[in-house]
Amino acid sequence: MGTKNNKAIKKYAKMLFNITGVKKAEKVCKQLSLLNKLIMDKKIKNFFISPAISEDERKKGIDIISEKLSLFEEVKKFIIFLVNKGAITELEDILKYYTELYFEKKQKVKATVIMPIKVSNKYKKKILTSLKKLTEKDVEVEYLYDSNLIGGIIVKIGSKMYDSSIRGQLRLLKEELIKG
Repeated sequence: MGTKNNKAIKKYAKMLFNITGVKKAEKVCKQLSLLNKLIMDKKIKNFFISPAISEDERKKGIDIISEKLSLFEEVKKFIIFLVNKGAITELEDILKYYTELYFEKKQKVKATVIMPIKVSNKYKKKILTSLKKLTEKDVEVEYLYDSNLIGGIIVKIGSKMYDSSIRGQLRLLKEELIKG
């Protein structure tokens, strides 16, 4: 993605955020996420970008999708705007930036925690408490499970990664041995 596209993506995300506001932002994220999953399908993606589809047909299709997904009117208009700008294929990146804006306004961060096994809710609460203390913000946690991890956990918060997995510790040990 070029710098020009990146600027447009941020501009579009900010524009939508200004229209929907913080109160609707969480639902808008869910709606855009559902829509983005739909667009992953080649046929639906082609519907949005093909010059063979008339503007009227596209508008009818967007009306149907909006009704089925119960999209806010603002989101529906935004999708029409993106289609007209030829930017509908950038929806995933727009959604990411929109979500960042929302979390920033709510003084919230998203963390991804990768573990080798599922853990109890009690342990998840301890992780959440630790992450809140670390970030000094409200934290939304997504738990992923990777059976390839031998033990420990990996936490990703924004661009930072905290790797306390055994694999990560062995990698650090190897690097130290190579240096020394």
